[in-house]
Amino acid sequence: MPNFAWKGRTRTGKIEEGVLIADTKDAASAILRRQQIQVTSLRPKEARIPLLPKIGGGIKSEKVAIFTRQFSVMLDAGLPLVQCLEILGGQEEHKVFKAIIDAVRSDVESGSSLAEAMRRHPSAFDNLYVNMIAAGEAGGILDIILQRLSGYIEKAVKLKNQVKSALMYPVSVILIANGVLFIILWKVIPVFEQMFAGMGAQLPYLTRVVIDTSDFINSYALWIIGLLILGSVALREWHKTYRGARVLDRLMLNIPIIGALLLKIAVARFCRTLSTLTASGVPILDGLEITAKTSGNTIIEDAVMDVRKSVEEGKTISAPLIETKVFPLMVCQMISVGEQTGALDQMLSKIADFYEDEVDTAVNGLMKLIEPLMIVFLGGIIGVIVIAMYLPMFAMFSKIG
Repeated sequence: MPNFAWKGRTRTGKIEEGVLIADTKDAASAILRRQQIQVTSLRPKEARIPLLPKIGGGIKSEKVAIFTRQFSVMLDAGLPLVQCLEILGGQEEHKVFKAIIDAVRSDVESGSSLAEAMRRHPSAFDNLYVNMIAAGEAGGILDIILQRLSGYIEKAVKLKNQVKSALMYPVSVILIANGVLFIILWKVIPVFEQMFAGMGAQLPYLTRVVIDTSDFINSYALWIIGLLILGSVALREWHKTYRGARVLDRLMLNIPIIGALLLKIAVARFCRTLSTLTASGVPILDGLEITAKTSGNTIIEDAVMDVRKSVEEGKTISAPLIETKVFPLMVCQMISVGEQTGALDQMLSKIADFYEDEVDTAVNGLMKLIEPLMIVFLGGIIGVIVIAMYLPMFAMFSKIG
């Protein structure tokens, strides 16, 4: 819809000006007359779209959580919506997020709803956020919705950090171990090979295997590095496809220990998201669709979308959820109890609390298990290489003796 810049006089004689959204110039003039403003100037104006720096991955969830918490406190204190956005935009240090808040404020001033204004900035406000804001505006409980949103985002950030700590540590240790091994075989072993060549003696089998591996790496080092980079890029691109995402995500769920942890994380996220949406008045079909898209795993997403189809046909949530054979039976039964008692949002919240505690325990246990395993793994590889290099020396010393 076009924007119109206006200037006029109120009944008290005060001169005011602003920007108004309307279908036509006549419609804008009619709106201002209803507000008892005598129009002195009314002209079309192009909508101001701030130039935002290009960023990857959108605004961090932590920043959105702080913004939401402060927003809810200000609204609860009775400050007008536009003034809240003006204060929050003025104090925001992140340039991109500041520009987004200012753009939202400008759109709200022009007559747009808060939800619609936020929908134009998906890098900061996703579908879940916008739908909850829309429900809050419709029900007149925007401050309560913002409190729920901030709590949800904070818990989601905590869960995300738990996933990172659970997966990043073993991955980083394995990468470092392989890097150290690669450098030893590439640069260190050739020095020993030259020394052994001057001995003219038959080398032990283990030593020959290590030296042959080193020769292979030295001959094809650039090819190996190139193939590793190409393979990682190809795997990432394949994961973006429909089939690739489902193959890799199912594989992740089937990995011992890690798979069980990822399923607990997915269940906690599903229950927390759906609980927050239903408690905020978002329709159950919309809630299931949003929950599916924010699950973080395509297998879980497909299962939730199948449940949504069944609910659309008039079925309950729990029955089709059992048929997916993805979610634990206990979760399905508790959801069934929540549906029967009319307290689905509360039951989902309790399930989310339980599984978030389970994730805490599982992550701590995994960290304690992985650390000694990684030490043994790295120490074993280095030990084999050291023994292989010293075996010829032991043979030479025995001959000298």
